[in-house]
Amino acid sequence: MENWESKLTMLVVGIVAFFVVAAAIMFIVDNWPKRLFRDRAQIVWFIGPPLALVTFGLVYPAIRTTMLSFKDPNGEAWVGLDNYKWVVTDPDGLLNLRNTAIWVLFTPIISVAIGLVYALLIDKMKREAVAKIFIFLPMAISGVAAAIIWRFVFAYKATRFEQIGLLNAIVKKLGLETQQWLLNPPWNTFLLIMVMIWVQVGFAMVVLSAAIKGIPNDMIEAARLDGVNAWQMFWKVTLPTIRPTVVVVFTTITIGVLKVFDIVRTMTGGNYDTSVIANGMYFYSFSGNQQGWGSALAVVLFVLVTPVVFYQVRQLRRQKLEAR
Repeated sequence: MENWESKLTMLVVGIVAFFVVAAAIMFIVDNWPKRLFRDRAQIVWFIGPPLALVTFGLVYPAIRTTMLSFKDPNGEAWVGLDNYKWVVTDPDGLLNLRNTAIWVLFTPIISVAIGLVYALLIDKMKREAVAKIFIFLPMAISGVAAAIIWRFVFAYKATRFEQIGLLNAIVKKLGLETQQWLLNPPWNTFLLIMVMIWVQVGFAMVVLSAAIKGIPNDMIEAARLDGVNAWQMFWKVTLPTIRPTVVVVFTTITIGVLKVFDIVRTMTGGNYDTSVIANGMYFYSFSGNQQGWGSALAVVLFVLVTPVVFYQVRQLRRQKLEAR
């Protein structure tokens, strides 16, 4: 009870401190003498604190992590590229890379494909908004909540007992033996991927549906006058027109997949050959007493995410220019 009280006290103190600092900045900026570069002072006071927080909360940890990736497990002696060698040669390091590659290979493609199908089917429905709400609902919950829901779906009990897991209940009804789904590699990795797809399909559907509605009616009418069927309409009109949006959705989901952690950590803890880069980074840095390995995985993750982020920014800028 005391632990909860202390946490609640810290939360209240943090909120009060935030408002006090914000009020102090507002007061200083509002009363800053005009003759002393008031406009520049406003910029400094408003941008300075966020920049300081980013520096100490993001830039410094990034530099520190990079340095630790070249040191021994205790973060003391320099070991050169040994930690990166472990990532690409040791079975445990390769497991993280392999599983992450599987996630990236399947999750974005399937999520975008299903989301596009939903967007096409739901478009022009009478109760379109209601259908979109139910499909988008998984996106509104956290990854941990989604993982807990699906843990119940995959829950295991011996065949002779009454089943609480939906999947094993169906298996038992069919007269088959129940399975420990999350303990059997490599299929357990694909089951975790299915959870991520369930979460991301709603996001893909909403964005792609908006893009489809943005297709000019003149273009659609012209295609119909040319006698195209539904399949030709999709391949020659709809898909080429919304291609930039498809690319943005695909890269956004890819970034999320590269960083996936909560689903794996909640459902299997990274055990049974399901660990990915983010989970391995967490385990070795905080539980496995191998800061060098964990830091090396963090740097690898950063290297993998960075080009995808730059590509997405480039696509967004191109879309903005085309919209003008």
